[in-house]
Amino acid sequence: MAGLIRKSDIDEVRSRVNLADVVGEYVTLKSAGVGSLKGLCPFHDERSPSFHVRPQVGFYHCFGCGEGGDVYTFLQKMDHVTFAEAVERMAGRVGYQLHYEGGQEAADQGNRVRLLGANAAAAEFFVEQLGSSEAEPGRAFLGERGFDQAAAARFGVGFAPKSWDTLTKHLRAKGFTEAELIASGLVSSGDRGVYDRFRGRLVWPIRDLTGSTVGFGARRLLEDDKGPKYLNTPETAIYHKSQVLYGLDLAKRDVSRSRQVVVVEGYTDVMACHLAGVTTAVATCGTSFGVDHIKVLRRVLGDDSGLGEVVFTFDPDAAGQKAAMRAFSEEQRFAAQTYVAVAPEGLDPCDLRLNRGDDAVRRLLTTKKPMFEFVLRQILAAHNLDTVEGRVAALRAAAPVVAEIRDPALRPGYSRELAGWLGMELSEVGRAVAAAGQRTAGRHSDSRSDGRRADGRGGDRTEHRGGDSRGDSRGGGDPRYGDHGGGDDSFDDGPQPDRSLMQLPTDIATRLERDALQAMLQHPDLIGKDLLARAAQVRFSNPSLAVVRDGIVGSIDAASGPEWLSRVALEVPEPFAGLVKQLGVAPIPNRGAEEKLRAYVLGITSSLIDRDLLARKSELLGRLQRTDAAAEPERYREIQRELLDVERQRRELRAE
Repeated sequence: MAGLIRKSDIDEVRSRVNLADVVGEYVTLKSAGVGSLKGLCPFHDERSPSFHVRPQVGFYHCFGCGEGGDVYTFLQKMDHVTFAEAVERMAGRVGYQLHYEGGQEAADQGNRVRLLGANAAAAEFFVEQLGSSEAEPGRAFLGERGFDQAAAARFGVGFAPKSWDTLTKHLRAKGFTEAELIASGLVSSGDRGVYDRFRGRLVWPIRDLTGSTVGFGARRLLEDDKGPKYLNTPETAIYHKSQVLYGLDLAKRDVSRSRQVVVVEGYTDVMACHLAGVTTAVATCGTSFGVDHIKVLRRVLGDDSGLGEVVFTFDPDAAGQKAAMRAFSEEQRFAAQTYVAVAPEGLDPCDLRLNRGDDAVRRLLTTKKPMFEFVLRQILAAHNLDTVEGRVAALRAAAPVVAEIRDPALRPGYSRELAGWLGMELSEVGRAVAAAGQRTAGRHSDSRSDGRRADGRGGDRTEHRGGDSRGDSRGGGDPRYGDHGGGDDSFDDGPQPDRSLMQLPTDIATRLERDALQAMLQHPDLIGKDLLARAAQVRFSNPSLAVVRDGIVGSIDAASGPEWLSRVALEVPEPFAGLVKQLGVAPIPNRGAEEKLRAYVLGITSSLIDRDLLARKSELLGRLQRTDAAAEPERYREIQRELLDVERQRRELRAE
C-alpha cells in the first residue's frame, strides 16, 4: 500500500490545477466579474446561479446550499473519490509525479498512470474493432438483446479480435512495454511468449468512479471458445473486482441525487436498465456482492441518514436465491433501506426489456419487497410447513432474521407476519424472536467495533482521513493532517460567533467590514501591500470578521501569492476557515472592467481605514476635552499632535 502523499505535493498540485477547468467539466460557468465565475450549483437544484468559482484563489462556494472548498473537495463530492484519489487524479492531469512517505516510491504513481493509459488505449481499440467484419457475432449478440450501435457506443462496448497478439502489437506500437501490458492484465504470458488475454469476445470496459477504464469483462461468442462464459481482467494494481461496480461511473450522479441504487447481475442488465430510464443500475464484475462494494455504494449514496434505498434484483432460481442470502448477510452494513425486486417469470432486466419493453423495467422497481420479507419467505420455502416439525424448524431459522431488524418499530409487525405465515400463535413467535435477540446481542456489540453503528442503523464506518467524509470548511483536508478537515464548530461557553456570510448582520458597519475583507482577500495585488497592511490593523465591530482580519495580519507575507487565501484560512481558528473562503469567493458589489474594479477595491479598503481614523479622531477629541491645558500642557500638546497626524493620514488616504 502506498504511503501518505507529501503535503508539499498536495499543495503544489492544487496550485497547478485550474479550478475553473475542472469545475467546467461538470458546470457551465459564466463570468461574474474580473476573476470570478458563476453557474448553477451541481449540489442542489436551483434556477438562479448561486455557485461561484474563483480560479485565482482556487476555491468555490455556493451561497444557496453552503457547499464550498477547493478542487479536491469538489472531486470528492462530485465523483465520490477519496482525498488521496482526488490528489492522484489531479497529479496525473497536470503531469506531476507525487512523492509518498513511508510506502511505495513515487514511481508507483507513474506506473498507475501507464496502466490506465494502456487500458484506455485498449478500450479505443476494442470499440474500433466492433465495426469490423470479424465482429459480426458480437453485433448479432447485441442486436438480439435489443442493443443498437448507439447503445454500444454509450457503454463503450467493443470486440476483441480472435487473434494471438493483435492487441499486443497495437499497444506496443503506442509505446507500452511488455511488462506494462502484463501488469495491466491485457496480455498473458505463456510458453510461446505473450498473447492477448481477450480473443474473439465481446468486451465491456469496466471503469472506476472517475470514469477511467481499469479493466474489462469479455463475453464468449464462438463455439470453439472453451473458456468461461465471462472472462474478466485479473487482479491488477488498478483493478480490484471486489471494489468495482460496473456502471457506477454512469450512475453515480443519479444515485447521489435520488438516494437510490439498483444492483443487477450483469453487464447487459445494466445496459437495459439505463436505456429504459433506470439510470441508477450497477452490477458486480465477476464476483458476489460484498463488503467492499457496500463501502463504495455508501460513499455515493451518502448513506448516513437511512433515507436511501438499495434495490437488489435476483433471478428466482437457486443461484439467485443464494445470491440474495449472501447480500442479506451484509445488509446490516447499510443505513439505507434494502429491497429485493424479482421480475415476473424469472426474467432478468435485459430479457424483461426485450420481451415487454422499457416500461416493464421501470415497473419492476414498484414491485420491490423489503429484504427482510424476501429472506423470510425464502427461509420458509425451504421447510415443510405442513408438519409440526417443519414449522418449528422454520421458526427457529426465521426468528434470528426478525431479531436482526434494525428498526424496533418493524419487529412486531414482522413477528405477526411470521406467525401468520407459519400458522402459529403470536406469543410463541414473539418468544422465539426475543430469545434469538438475546443470543445475537453479544454479536451486535462486537460488530460495533467492526464498524456498525451502535444505534442499530448499521453501516460500515468510513475512515475519516483527509477529506473522505469530513466537513469541507477547510477545502477537503490532507490525509496526514486532521486539522484540515471539518471539525467541531461548537464552543463550550459564550455566544456563538457568526461564521457564515449568511449569518452576518446587515448593519452598515458590518457591511463595510465584510466588503473590505472581500476586496482584501480577493484582490490584494490591486490594493497593494502597504494599504493592505494598514487595513489589517483597523478595529472591527463584528467579532467573526475581526478573526478574519487577524488571519490576514498573520499571513500578510503571502499576500498576492497563489496560496494567499489558503494561508489566511489556515491561520484562523478552524470554525472560521469556511467564512474566510466564502469571503474569498463571494461576488463583490462592483463587477466592471479591471480599472473600475481597482477603483472599487481601493475605495472600499480606504473607507475602512478612514472609518478607523475617524473613530480615532473622535476618541482624541474626547480626551482633549477632558484634559486641562493649564494643568497638563505637555499632555494637551501631545493629543493635539496626534489629532494633526490623524487628519494628515485622512487627507493622504483620500488623495491616493
